[in-house]
Amino acid sequence: MKGVWASVFSGRMGACIVLGFSSGMPLYVLITLLSAFLRKEGVDLKIIGLFSLLMIPYTWKFLWAPVLDRYSLGRLGRRRGWIIATQLLLMLSIAALGLFSPKDHLHAVGALALFTAFASATQDIAIDAYRREVLPDNELGLGNSLFVNAYRISGLVPGGLSLIIAQWLSWDLVFAATALCLLPGFLITLSLKERGCAAAPRTLKQAVTEPWREFIRRRGGAHALLVLAFVFLYKLGDSMATALSTPFYIDLGYDLMTIGIIAKNVGLWSMVAGGLLGGILMLRLGINKALWIFGGGQMVTILAFALLAHAGQGGTPSLWLFSFAVGAEALGAGLGTAAFVSYIASVTNPGYTATQFALLTSLSAVPRTFCNAVTGYIADYCGWENFFFICFALAVPGMLLLFKVAPWRTRKAPASGGL
Repeated sequence: MKGVWASVFSGRMGACIVLGFSSGMPLYVLITLLSAFLRKEGVDLKIIGLFSLLMIPYTWKFLWAPVLDRYSLGRLGRRRGWIIATQLLLMLSIAALGLFSPKDHLHAVGALALFTAFASATQDIAIDAYRREVLPDNELGLGNSLFVNAYRISGLVPGGLSLIIAQWLSWDLVFAATALCLLPGFLITLSLKERGCAAAPRTLKQAVTEPWREFIRRRGGAHALLVLAFVFLYKLGDSMATALSTPFYIDLGYDLMTIGIIAKNVGLWSMVAGGLLGGILMLRLGINKALWIFGGGQMVTILAFALLAHAGQGGTPSLWLFSFAVGAEALGAGLGTAAFVSYIASVTNPGYTATQFALLTSLSAVPRTFCNAVTGYIADYCGWENFFFICFALAVPGMLLLFKVAPWRTRKAPASGGL
């Protein structure tokens, strides 16, 4: 028992919490705060949807992940140096987002959003590798659970606090204050220490080619393609359903304070609860059965948004229905993510964690980038209620792939990198 508590309160677990917050907040700035900023400034819904394309770096980060494996930045360490550098860039770029009016300088806002996404994706590569290397094998589950929940809780800043203060402060001050919330994590990161890890690849070519070869050789070409297709499709419907959640709430008639206090808090804590519950249940279910059960819940709860949209046709729905819809969808998403992250960890070779993990997480970000770019057009053409029915249908293919990549009767032990 003493050993368990020593692990829980260790500096390594503290590092996971700090890095989870630093990793998650820039993404929530782009998804939540930026979309609210654009909508309140009168930007067309279709343009807001197209802004999802500016998060392409999250999809293609595996292309430069080998660079972070191969090279270090000065004496700060192979992982820590990249983390510190990207954190500095993120604070500057997030603060700069509020300096331009979307009406007059939409291209400048877009360029800053793209740069923020690139710096954030690069930070994620370094943090994922650092977390894998600093945690002993027996602490990987706990460390990843704390990391993911800190990642989600960081959404309270741009998705809650920032929206609330936007009621009284100008947007430039809102973005500056949001950027400053990364400063404590930056200062703590300066004190982190790197643990000895496998030697860096001797050449950039080796860093690029070996992870791919090992992945295909270990799983076989046909099955590797099925795994990649599953990673792309499993959270497609859920990702598209939440892509325009803030504009959706605004169109239903809720003000920013209501969205900040109710929607973001209910959604966050429901998702955290789903992640923790999923992690506990997987101890008995295993990853494969969890993917089936949690994926089904993730798909069905999309319909809660359709119910909310239907009720919104007669005026702004009650706060009770609003809270129920947001909480149900977030709970389903949290359960699905718990199983999904564990699955990704289970198909990754620890010897090539940085590049293989970047490849799989990049592929999982494709729906958030390319597919979400058309959500504005779909919602504008079909209406919000039909849009969510479409999202529900798009969740089906990922579930069907489970027959091949995670059969129900095959029990796979929870991976060390799971929640």
